[in-house]
Amino acid sequence: MTVALVLIAVLLAVAVVVVGAVSAGANGGAGAAASAPPTPTETPRPAPAEAAPPATVDTFDRTAHSLDDPMSIWVVVNKLRPMNPQDFEPADLVFVPVEYTFEPYMRQEASDAAVTMFEAAANEADLFLASNSAFRSYGAQENIYDGDDTLTARPGYSEHQTGLTIDIGPSTGECSIEACFGELPEGIWLRDNAYRFGFILRYPADKMAVTGYEYEPWHFRYVGVPLATEMREKGISTMEEFFGLPAAPSYE
Repeated sequence: MTVALVLIAVLLAVAVVVVGAVSAGANGGAGAAASAPPTPTETPRPAPAEAAPPATVDTFDRTAHSLDDPMSIWVVVNKLRPMNPQDFEPADLVFVPVEYTFEPYMRQEASDAAVTMFEAAANEADLFLASNSAFRSYGAQENIYDGDDTLTARPGYSEHQTGLTIDIGPSTGECSIEACFGELPEGIWLRDNAYRFGFILRYPADKMAVTGYEYEPWHFRYVGVPLATEMREKGISTMEEFFGLPAAPSYE
């Protein structure tokens, strides 16, 4: 019995030691975890710079038509750029079947566009237009030129000689070939809609220093729908500025 008691006592002592070691290990682990250094935080990165908007690319072909050929719908005629030859007359002139004061002739393409424009004014806005002048030959311009270089072009320097220009007024005749035409419903409609048919108001009120002519709200020049639309979208009202040509306020 004595030996048995001794063995029991030894076994109890060993158990106490083992339990203590396990307990110490567990406490040590907790302490190690508690004293572990904090995980380093990531350095904030600066926000990426805002991307610049893509550059606008001008895809309009400014070389599609000649600016010098008198048969080009883009030919530029002004006080520095006379007709060449000066007695030029288009080969495709046709009668323009619209209401008129003086029998109008224009080049076929321009005539067709003018007819469509006159019809649109009537159908869309109940406005009725009339032609006051269209093609004028070199000789006719000699008779019209009155010596005032801000009101009429010298022979050989008139856009009317291209066959691409038409002076428009109301069918009533009110304010025909007068600045007040620009304030009439007909003048306002043309100002806002002529580009749809390929025409531009050639001599705007604020561009005398460029064109050399006073405001002519009745004078419309055919350049084709692509160019007329591009000029409107770009906010450029004269051919000189659009094509980077010198201003032509006076003759050389």
